[in-house]
Amino acid sequence: MKLHDPRPNRGSHKPSRRLGRGHGSGRGKTAGRGTKGQKARAGGGIPAWFEGGQTPLHIRTPKLHGFTNRFRVEYAALNLGRLSEAAAGTLITPDVLRHDQLVRDQKTRPMPVKILGGGDAPKGVTIHAHAFTRSALVKLAAAGSTAQLISWPDGAPIEFEPEPAEQPSVPAPASAEEAEEAEAEAGAEAEASEREPGPETDSAADTESEP
Repeated sequence: MKLHDPRPNRGSHKPSRRLGRGHGSGRGKTAGRGTKGQKARAGGGIPAWFEGGQTPLHIRTPKLHGFTNRFRVEYAALNLGRLSEAAAGTLITPDVLRHDQLVRDQKTRPMPVKILGGGDAPKGVTIHAHAFTRSALVKLAAAGSTAQLISWPDGAPIEFEPEPAEQPSVPAPASAEEAEEAEAEAGAEAEASEREPGPETDSAADTESEP
């Protein structure tokens, strides 16, 4: 036996079909592609996602434009202007607001209450709510009312300190030594300007010196 004698097992290697080699082979002329058409052309074919012209699946499927936070908290908002007629000393709670139909809950469950800063704030009242806007806290403080933050859903009071209002920055006063140095520099500049002769005096001196 020599190197050229070994052969693969019968049927393990199937020869490729010879196309376009005469009609006697059974695959001549059109070479098994049929008569004309897109599939009969060289380089032609139909993409795997083509569905005959109807809207394909990758277009019919809705796309993910952003997302919805499953853990978001939706509030029942209420402006201060709707509470402006409350008498001084009144305690306003979410239950009172629901009883007076000032806030609306969802059909399936209640919602936490958030106080917004629209309108005039009531004077001398205490408001319990689950959230306050910054403008609402400023208006309530100016009107002498109290804002009490409560937790959701048990309604327990939460201790918090309102953020102080932003004030314009004022430059720090200069020290005594810096003030004295500035005054000394100003006096020296003033003396130097007095000593420098002006253009009128120079011209007058020139005319006097000429014969």
